[in-house]
Amino acid sequence: MKQAYGKSQASLRVWFWRAARFFRTRARELRMIVKALLFTGHPVLVHVIPMRRCNLACTYCNEFDDVSNPVPLEEMKKRLDHLAAMGTSIITISGGEPLLHPQLDEIIGHIRHHGMIAGMITNGFLLTRERIERLNAAGLEHLQISIDNTVPDEVSKKSLKTLDQKLVLLGNFAYFQVNINSVLGSGVKDPEDALRIAHRAVDLGLTSTVGIIHDHNGQFKPLGGREIEIFEEIMNLGKRSFSRFNGFQHRVARGQEHDWRCRAGSRYLYICEDGLVHWCSQQRGYPGTPLAEYTREMREREYRTEKGCAPGCTVSCVQQVGILDNWRAPQTLQPVAAPVAGAGLVNIAREPTPQESGAGKT
Repeated sequence: MKQAYGKSQASLRVWFWRAARFFRTRARELRMIVKALLFTGHPVLVHVIPMRRCNLACTYCNEFDDVSNPVPLEEMKKRLDHLAAMGTSIITISGGEPLLHPQLDEIIGHIRHHGMIAGMITNGFLLTRERIERLNAAGLEHLQISIDNTVPDEVSKKSLKTLDQKLVLLGNFAYFQVNINSVLGSGVKDPEDALRIAHRAVDLGLTSTVGIIHDHNGQFKPLGGREIEIFEEIMNLGKRSFSRFNGFQHRVARGQEHDWRCRAGSRYLYICEDGLVHWCSQQRGYPGTPLAEYTREMREREYRTEKGCAPGCTVSCVQQVGILDNWRAPQTLQPVAAPVAGAGLVNIAREPTPQESGAGKT
């Protein structure tokens, strides 16, 4: 269990509870994989957005605003109830910045109440020891922070310099698995930053992954020679979970299209703050159906629908889910309509400014 070691100063009590949660979660993940291999009618992973507002304004990001109110707790519970009834295995809370939601702990607790695995993606700026301990108590099982550089710049404040003490706190007090994701690709000034970030994460007993920059439609940009070397080194730091089954990224890094069957809209769902179902964070607008009206028949259709954006996709969470079904059920259907901008959605299909890059969330 990697996160129990490294240079973390976690107490024996924290190590004990971290180990206990780690092994319980791993057992549930194995059951999730078996269930997904045996049955195809349920979502494996769902991203939910309880808060679109963010405390940062990274220029590359198309997934936030600075005005939205939090989704009311009772509405979030209804959505989670509906997802549980579908047989969903994993819920990842994203945003925006989910730590801004005043009742986040209750949302996490409701996910766990239904027996679903609870994860979260955050920028980490609002983490304190007290906040981490509340997340422990709520039952959070996975947390990911993306760090873009070692020193903040005009593009992103999510730097190792600004977040290092947050990582130390996580290494010392978190019971849940913590992964630090760095990025490579055009728009990253110093690719060596990704390597520094990865090694710092491992030193603190956290896990590390690397993402490849995508544009505002989730499509890849190939890496250069030194970037590929760094990518491979980070990928080899450790392979410890289902999320490490990401051989597709080796092809993306080299600009090679990936032949796979995207099951977005079926095995993977993205539920925006308005409660609408979308393919993913980078293809918002389709199908755009309210979750409460999203039927099994609709999911089955999307399961067999070919996605035109799939060959150049870098949205790794969707690709990881796709691994479970790439070997079966060829996709012979076409989308009823292409993703389009819609009311309440953020920055859909806009052209990036010259200074923007696409280090999107995974």
